[in-house]
Amino acid sequence: MYQYFNGLVLREGTEGVPADYVEALFEDAGWARNTPSWQKEKFSLLFSNSTWAFTVWDNDKMIGMIRVISDKIMAANIMDLVVLSDYRGKGIGKKLVELCLQKLPHGDWFAHTSANNFKFYETCGFEVKDLSQNGTCAYYGYIQARKDGHRLR
Repeated sequence: MYQYFNGLVLREGTEGVPADYVEALFEDAGWARNTPSWQKEKFSLLFSNSTWAFTVWDNDKMIGMIRVISDKIMAANIMDLVVLSDYRGKGIGKKLVELCLQKLPHGDWFAHTSANNFKFYETCGFEVKDLSQNGTCAYYGYIQARKDGHRLR
């Protein structure tokens, strides 16, 4: 599936994501550095072992990604959300989270992240109830379903 967002292409899928593009995003975010060649395959394997994933492309350059692990029924975890630093602040991350929430709208969503990302996740509808919870933000789809009138309890 392809979608367009502010002149960028959003692709859905867990197969065929180039490892070198993922590594470049991780390095830009400070999550990887000097990865040995024998470990580089992990950057593509993490997608093939994920439930859902979206990537963002500016022409032939991957500039953002999100991947999710889920049981596809009740719960989902955002494992990685990263946007290239030159593209941050343009709504790309929020759009990626919205696309994920659409996959399991009445499920419970979790994002384990650093405290400096709490405000971002709050703008996406997640809650941080206790800052001592070690960085876990939660989005309870059943609560939103109740607010939207799709669920009584």
